[in-house]
This record gives sequence, structure tokens and C-alpha cells, in this order.
Amino acid sequence: MFIQCIKQVSRITLTLLFLLASVSASADNSNAIPDSKAQLQQILDDNKGKVIYLDFWASWCIPCRKSFPWMNAMEAKYAGQGFKVITVNVDVEKSLALEFLQENPANFTVVYDPKGAIAKEFKLKGMPSSYMINKLGKPVSAHVGFYNDKRAEYEAEIVKLLEE
Repeated sequence: MFIQCIKQVSRITLTLLFLLASVSASADNSNAIPDSKAQLQQILDDNKGKVIYLDFWASWCIPCRKSFPWMNAMEAKYAGQGFKVITVNVDVEKSLALEFLQENPANFTVVYDPKGAIAKEFKLKGMPSSYMINKLGKPVSAHVGFYNDKRAEYEAEIVKLLEE
């Protein structure tokens, strides 16, 4: 299991590096319309040195509804210590995401990925899928799903990374 976790983190690291390279390469084209990858990269750049909880969600995802209050609480509690929640919505129709957000307010950053470009890079296995990124910008763990009984475990991971 530990070896699988290391392989997963290594794959995520390579994916992030690929994402960074592809966004950097396309950034030189001044005629390009900003896409979700470029938007996410800018947000990540703006939050360098912070611990980031990167979460992928969709309007149809029941566990996502449970995770939003927790993500709001974590960002409110730890933002002053250098913690940031960034979420990526994968709905094709933005109106579905906006309707979800009416019912489940987000007090954190939301990036829309209607074409699934970012989600494809991360090879998501389920919803929600979350990645903990340390202050050095390296993904250190991944979670599929959101479980209320694991909230303390998730928070302990945030605290540990903030202390590093």
C-alpha cells in the first residue's frame, strides 16, 4: 500500500510538472485565450509557499456537498498560517456548477474546467479527488472521496504540512 501511495504521489508530481511546462509553453502565445490550465497555474503561482488543498468536484457529486462546509472551515481556520483551498469544477455546463454553489457556498477559489483539461492531466479516479500540495509546490498525498469520519485525519495532515 505504501509503495502504491509513493507511486501515486510520483505520478502526481510528474503530472504537475507536465502541467507547468505545458502552461509555460502556451503562455508565450499572446493571442491565446486563457484557459482553465492557465488560470489554475496563475492561482498556484500566486500562492507559492502555501500549503494547498487542490480539490476536484462536480455538481452531481453527493460527497462534494459534504466537503464544501469542511473546506470553508479549513480555509477560514488556517488561511492566516499559509493554507489555501483551490477547487476545480469539472461540469461541462457552468450553470450546473453555479447552481451547486448557490446551495453550497464556496469561500475559496473555484476554477472551472468544462473541457476537462486539468482533470485529464490528473487522471481522476472519483469525485471528489483532492491533492495536498506542500509549501514547495509538491503533491504529497491524494484522497478520493470525502468521508466525514476522516475530517480530523485530513485536518491533521494540513497542520503537519503547515508546521514543515
